[in-house]
Amino acid sequence: MSTSVPADFTLPGTGGDFHLAAATQAGQAVVVYFYPKDSTPGCTTEAGQFRDLYADFLAAGAVVVGISRDSLKSHANFKAKLELPFELLSDTDETVCNAFGVIKMKNMYGKQVRGIERSTFVFDRTGKLAQEWRGVKVPGHAQAVLDAVRAL
Repeated sequence: MSTSVPADFTLPGTGGDFHLAAATQAGQAVVVYFYPKDSTPGCTTEAGQFRDLYADFLAAGAVVVGISRDSLKSHANFKAKLELPFELLSDTDETVCNAFGVIKMKNMYGKQVRGIERSTFVFDRTGKLAQEWRGVKVPGHAQAVLDAVRAL
């Protein structure tokens, strides 16, 4: 397990500024998932899976936040379109993405492009990193994360 992820960060989100430490100090586990881009097929599927399981995450004592490099306006549209009950955070300057090491060179249509590698991090109620997934494949992922949260 990586120990290089930050114990705290603050980013602007669809519901105002989000502080990781404030959420864990409130006694909640936090699921932070990084995704490449609003309104793309894989990201839409992933967000929908977290949405559909969100009540279960809350029942397990966890909140979910999604992070990409998209603007708050893009996030607001994506959130409204999918009726997402959780916040989307905007990391336009890649500060938090870089701190978590999720910016990678990827192949897209035969070209090398810099982008976010789909990754998820679970912080326990004390703010300690409990589990991480990198290079995530979407099918079944949200359920696997929920299972990990329930095991905390």
